[in-house]
Amino acid sequence: MKEIEIAVTLGREPEAESVRAAAARALGVQPSMVGDCIAVRRSIDARREPLWRYKYEVYRKGEAPAEAYSLPEYKDVASARPVIIVGAGPAGMFAALRLLQEGLKPVILERGKNVHERKRDIAALSTRSELNPDSNYCFGEGGAGTFSDGKLFTRSSKRGDIREVLHQLVAFGADPSILLDAHPHIGSDRLAGIVENIRHCIEEHGGEYHFNCRVDDISRNASGELTVTCRGGEKFSAPSIILATGHSARDIYELFERKGWALEAKGFALGVRVEHPQSLINNVQYHGKYQPYMPTAEYSFVTQIEGRGVFSFCMCPGGLLVPSMTSEGELVLNGMSNSSRSGKLANSGVVVSIEPEDFPEYAARGPLGLMHLQRDVERSMFRYSGSFKAPAQRMMDFCRRLPSKDLPHSSYVPGTVPAPLHELLPEHVSLRLKYAFPQVGNNLIRGYYTNDALLLGVESRTSSPVRIPRDSQTLQYLSVPGLYPCGEGAGYSGGIVSSALDGIRCAHACVGSFIG
Repeated sequence: MKEIEIAVTLGREPEAESVRAAAARALGVQPSMVGDCIAVRRSIDARREPLWRYKYEVYRKGEAPAEAYSLPEYKDVASARPVIIVGAGPAGMFAALRLLQEGLKPVILERGKNVHERKRDIAALSTRSELNPDSNYCFGEGGAGTFSDGKLFTRSSKRGDIREVLHQLVAFGADPSILLDAHPHIGSDRLAGIVENIRHCIEEHGGEYHFNCRVDDISRNASGELTVTCRGGEKFSAPSIILATGHSARDIYELFERKGWALEAKGFALGVRVEHPQSLINNVQYHGKYQPYMPTAEYSFVTQIEGRGVFSFCMCPGGLLVPSMTSEGELVLNGMSNSSRSGKLANSGVVVSIEPEDFPEYAARGPLGLMHLQRDVERSMFRYSGSFKAPAQRMMDFCRRLPSKDLPHSSYVPGTVPAPLHELLPEHVSLRLKYAFPQVGNNLIRGYYTNDALLLGVESRTSSPVRIPRDSQTLQYLSVPGLYPCGEGAGYSGGIVSSALDGIRCAHACVGSFIG
């Protein structure tokens, strides 16, 4: 087997004869001796003339290709031993799918609503500023990832077999292009249906979903099993619990603190959402050669300012900004895109890395110190606005520490209010952003540093500021055997794919404990 690369103009696909000829040259044989040619990756190269670059695995005739991935078989688990899964986000859903394969019964407890009912709460939040603290952009079936474009950027195999995630997503309704693209995405308009299809599969094979079940306590009963008590008084018991609550479930961290269970402070990142006209990003990234048939341009960057990383996060081409707070009196923004990425504005988080030692004034709060910092910044944004309107400032005005007399149009439906974000953000963040934006515009993305760009506060839910420690081998919580902290909420992943892979790992570890 050899790998070859074929470049074609955007809007075209490689011709079979060209692929076969290139394969013959790579293999050192005549074209008639070329066997399978399998496309394994596609990426955009816009350094000069915009091109698709396809990577192929090519084989001689008679040579067997690498074994293709086969979808798993799900077993009927209606009468099998139960495993409780707290949270129906990517980690919880893929943990449940793996349990079906292993013959154990997933019992999923989700604090929010099913994905269709959740949509109504999200619409009320965006258009009428009515917040349901358990059903919003962060909480509910599918988790935060359901309404954040469905970017699937994790390609590393060190966490597990990524094919188990991508191929199952395709089986449940995602476009097969996610198996090929270097930067695949699904789109928020399609994710809801995929999430619902996963639920139907789990229920059809004997698994259970319980919505509106917000966990208030975890204890061990007289028989030695773990018991989850929900806010409505419902109780569920099982030998094992996979805790996959997501990065915004602060009440779970507070529950652990009240019980005296171990937690660890963990670094996270905080900053702003940045909106540019998508036409500007298209022209910059395609060097003025953008055409409507080309994929909507995106960007990413990482730089260092005074010893801390400043980087783009969750870039949404042709997307829109959404309110992602989970409690009254807070203001948080996130971004999302539909599958077409056809909106007129591009948005991205631009955030600064934060470590516990950066804010010694929060050290007295213990492991939850940075969680309280996160909450305090979100509350300060809300206090300034007095509503769900986002405090906003033009990019160059922010860096020059000047007020913005007017603001450009934003995709953020609740609206914006002119604000001195350079003062509202912690100085640790504000100063690094001040130096980063001109640097990015001068050295990394020409045209990025402009007063046509709008900064909106605050982007603070990049990841969990708390880690729930677990044994590196068994993946069980050190203080409570049988409890498996999992995914973003436990501090072990960041994004849809890595969370799904961690859910699979925890489910596998859980199965191992039954066998042992």
